[in-house]
Amino acid sequence: MNNIVFFGPPGAGKGTQAKIISNFLKVSHLSTGDILRGKLNDKDNLAIELKKIMSSGNLVSDEILNSIVSSRLVKEKNNGFILDGYPRTLNQSEFLNKFLSDNSTSINFIFNIQIDFNILTSRILKRSKEENREDDNIEVIKTRYEEYLNSTQKVSNYYKNQFSTIFHEIDGSLQIEEITEKIKQILK
Repeated sequence: MNNIVFFGPPGAGKGTQAKIISNFLKVSHLSTGDILRGKLNDKDNLAIELKKIMSSGNLVSDEILNSIVSSRLVKEKNNGFILDGYPRTLNQSEFLNKFLSDNSTSINFIFNIQIDFNILTSRILKRSKEENREDDNIEVIKTRYEEYLNSTQKVSNYYKNQFSTIFHEIDGSLQIEEITEKIKQILK
């Protein structure tokens, strides 16, 4: 069974690689971004609150994300999973570590996809046109990247220090297929 976490700034290719590896390993891909965008289709108060938060480029609260992710992980813990976009804060990582420990499971691989800001900006703007995503514009990109530097990068550094044997740096400037091949080699 494989339990995997993908880290990297927005637009680094985490989602793309997580989908590919999910199909390759036949495990669930739990993308908090996809889960949250799906929640926006609901017409309840949480959906309205989420729309405000996400359209400004800010991160959803730890409490909301922990609840969403833990409910999904309970269903997937015996099958393996790929986390994409979670944990993003040290509080989320503490919650995840405790959850995994309480459920007698653990993370097997951590991939950190690193990429230059200018490359990821052009990728995100291209994705915005292709997928018609309102949350991908230059101001939101800058806000999300700053959020990444201020919180998520600290989380990936924490995992790098605490779990160095399963932590793998990946060059995100490579072509999609090259990145996939590097990840598959590590998984073997």
